[in-house]
Amino acid sequence: MTSRIKFTNVSVNYRIPSERIGTFKEYMIKTIQGKIQHRTFNALQNINLEINHGEVFGLIGKNGAGKSTMLKIIARVLTPTTGKIEVNGNVAPMLEIGAGFHPELSGRENIYLNGALLGFSKHEMDEKFDRIVEFSELHNFINSPMRTYSSGMWARLGFAVATDSVPEILLVDEVLAVGDEMFQKKCFERIESFQEFGTTIIIVAHSMDTISKKCERACWLDHGEAKYIGTPDIAIQKYRLS
Repeated sequence: MTSRIKFTNVSVNYRIPSERIGTFKEYMIKTIQGKIQHRTFNALQNINLEINHGEVFGLIGKNGAGKSTMLKIIARVLTPTTGKIEVNGNVAPMLEIGAGFHPELSGRENIYLNGALLGFSKHEMDEKFDRIVEFSELHNFINSPMRTYSSGMWARLGFAVATDSVPEILLVDEVLAVGDEMFQKKCFERIESFQEFGTTIIIVAHSMDTISKKCERACWLDHGEAKYIGTPDIAIQKYRLS
């Protein structure tokens, strides 16, 4: 089976000040004086992983385990400190609820803004607009500022924009945990429909039921290390016993 995504010895390290610095000015003064001590935080450590064409793959682990970092590398938001990442296909990232939305703009304006960020022209977004509003079920609010939207409404609109076209790679990071049960079901139905077109889907979820039922394989991450890659139920079992 063809691999869509390949991690080869990928690590992501951050240098973090050992003490709390109140202001940027204070940080710069202490940096010049050589008074700041740093520690290294290993967000990911030596990840080797291939995710196949058309596969639904799950990432599980505690908060801070490195799940979102892995998605950001795939989405090219982050660059590995060491190692290599190969991504074959266009990526539709659902990494944060309403990432790319502006709270003072209306839902309508944000659809066009988010579409532009995803690389679509105004003409393409004109064609998509009605479908996006229909799927999000936000007809009565589409001209209201997004600061008046609930978190569930932000998630609805973000998901509707990102998934109107069939992506080659779809990244889903906990966004479906927001909103009502019927809309979550609707989202998963759309995600499952993408499988018919060979979309590779990577899901981060704290719901083990979602990982068990929706994913073909899963990776259990712990402190940036891939502790297990394989059958979802075994990954879940190992995670729960950790």
